[in-house]
Amino acid sequence: MNSGRLLGIDHGLVRIGLAVSDASRMVARELAIIKRTSNREDFERINRIAHEHQVVGIVVGVPFDPEREERGQRTQATTVKNWVQRFSQTTSLPILLWDENLTSVDAQEMARRQRRKLTDPIDDLAAQVMLQSYLDAVRDGLAPEFPPQERNS
Repeated sequence: MNSGRLLGIDHGLVRIGLAVSDASRMVARELAIIKRTSNREDFERINRIAHEHQVVGIVVGVPFDPEREERGQRTQATTVKNWVQRFSQTTSLPILLWDENLTSVDAQEMARRQRRKLTDPIDDLAAQVMLQSYLDAVRDGLAPEFPPQERNS
């Protein structure tokens, strides 16, 4: 099993939520909320945080909507994928896209349990839920380990 911290990103138009896993990749925890400024500044902050936490890969939540994509409609997934494409040019870390559907419902429940105000942003919790769902899927054999382990020949 791979080890090393993963950074989870919940991309939003106003804020970016960040979460990080422990080195053994058992548990994700909320980390930070970045108020969006410019791509350049946002990418610099994310890369600095990734470096500070010694992450080895980044998992970005994408709200997949196959029905809208089939009809050729622009979706939030398209926006996120375009952002990831630009972000990937600023980092050497591998990036994995992971389905984030329904994470906001779970994040709202976590915020309620933490007694956060209804007006407080929950982007960090959404990133945590998304990253934890990936970690759980890997542990249950439902998703590939990331980044893929290099094979020694």
